[in-house]
Amino acid sequence: MAIQSDAPARTREPDPASKARTHRASNRWASILRGVLGWVVIVALWELIGRTLLEGRYLIGTPSGIVAKLVDNAEVYGRGLMFTTNEAALGYLFGNLAAAFLAVVVVLLPGLERQVLRIALVVYCLPLVALGPLLRLTFGFTDGPQITLAAIAVFYLTLVPLLVGLRALPSTWLDLTATYGRGRWTTLITVRARAALPYLMAGLQVSVPAAFLGALVGEFTGAERGLGVLSILALRSLDTNGLWALMLLSTVVSLIGYGIISWIARHVSPDRPDVLMTPPGSARRLAGWQRWARGIGGVALTTVIVLGAWILIFEALDLNAYFAKRPWDVWDWLITSSDAGVHRAEIFDAVGQTVAVAIPGYFAGLLLGLALATAFSLSNRVRQTLTPVAVALRCVPIIAIAPLLVGALGRGAFGTAVVVAIMTFFPTLVSCLYGLRQLPGQVSDVFATYATSSTKVLLLGRIPAMAPAFFAAARIAAPSAILAATVAEWLATGTGLGNLMAVDAATSRYTSLWSTVVIVTVVSLLAYALIEFVEQRVLRVVAPEQTRW
Repeated sequence: MAIQSDAPARTREPDPASKARTHRASNRWASILRGVLGWVVIVALWELIGRTLLEGRYLIGTPSGIVAKLVDNAEVYGRGLMFTTNEAALGYLFGNLAAAFLAVVVVLLPGLERQVLRIALVVYCLPLVALGPLLRLTFGFTDGPQITLAAIAVFYLTLVPLLVGLRALPSTWLDLTATYGRGRWTTLITVRARAALPYLMAGLQVSVPAAFLGALVGEFTGAERGLGVLSILALRSLDTNGLWALMLLSTVVSLIGYGIISWIARHVSPDRPDVLMTPPGSARRLAGWQRWARGIGGVALTTVIVLGAWILIFEALDLNAYFAKRPWDVWDWLITSSDAGVHRAEIFDAVGQTVAVAIPGYFAGLLLGLALATAFSLSNRVRQTLTPVAVALRCVPIIAIAPLLVGALGRGAFGTAVVVAIMTFFPTLVSCLYGLRQLPGQVSDVFATYATSSTKVLLLGRIPAMAPAFFAAARIAAPSAILAATVAEWLATGTGLGNLMAVDAATSRYTSLWSTVVIVTVVSLLAYALIEFVEQRVLRVVAPEQTRW
């Protein structure tokens, strides 16, 4: 006989893990809803401003107009996007393979490091806006100029951080491999490659939008197809909605490429870097006169190699001397001809205009990238909010947005400096973010043991660990600032070296064009050398492992 209890039935309490999962799910959906509402508000304000305050100024397109352009021209835009993406992808592949090859050469033959880097830097410093028309004359109406410019825009962005990473390993690892009689190749594969992964990923991420920029510059110089050609047509016809639609497509492709590399980086980069046990001052230092002699000799050897390659390539390809000028033509134009003084005055006046906007833009970009990286490391909320904005801003092709920025901010120095800052801040941001994560795990444990605040950990640990990555970005940004300034001048301002090269190319003043290319390259090299000088003295104290192989 069953006995029934009068006590009320107990309801089963949900377990804490289930409550936590439910809470996280509700927070996630609330976050998604807030994000969607935020974007709806932004798009609505964009539409309102475009149709009221900025209507008829040809500065921004409206969301409705951009969507209409994408729908009406879906087939044409799709083909153009396919061509440009293919060119950028090939340039990205070839450029990064070249960077990896040069890095291997430097590791296996460290005595060639300075020479390899100098020659690679000369190639990277060649202004894209001048190389484009010259490559077009060489390749004709093929994809050659676009792929070549994309590769040139990419390879140095990967090479510099990769070399920093190949050095970023504990000296005890090198001692261990040496004890077992292993050579440089084995050390490279088993030890250095692992240490270099975070830095390699930083370079690969930064070079995604750079590849797209190189391909677009190539298309701007006489291609028959691609988004660059469509952008030219939109600019000439004042089709603002069409230009913004093309920029949106370029941005989306760059963001997808950036996202793919970011996903790979999260899965392959080590979470806890090892302690770098290299004591300060451990690298052998040369005497002062030896350093000067080595530097001057290296510059002289690089000059001979570059001039020899210049002559041999042009002669081997049998390029017409009318447009493919040789070194003696440039020398005569700048030094020995009767009008050389006038020519120098014209070029140096343009140099002054370009440097006047490149320098403030360069430092503004560096400081912005460093500040954002620091803020991201201190606050996940700031990082989650601003990362998409930062990535999207850099992934918008600067060649398309420069005329709009200059038009909105004015054709003076400020507008061009903003373009330079946008071009330089993103490599700095990405490199510094990776650098801030390189605080060794054991050091992080010590800070945690003493309950050190996140601000003190940042100042005492993460920023010193970030120094190699920051200076790598600063070195890359120096020629990039000159590139950004010349692009803005070429497209919008009508001043400086960019405008001078554009006029020379349009009027077939090829001797002046080549002379300007040489001067731009020299200015970029000098800026790079100055940053390198500061870097060596700082890293000798905070990251001595970067001073030896």
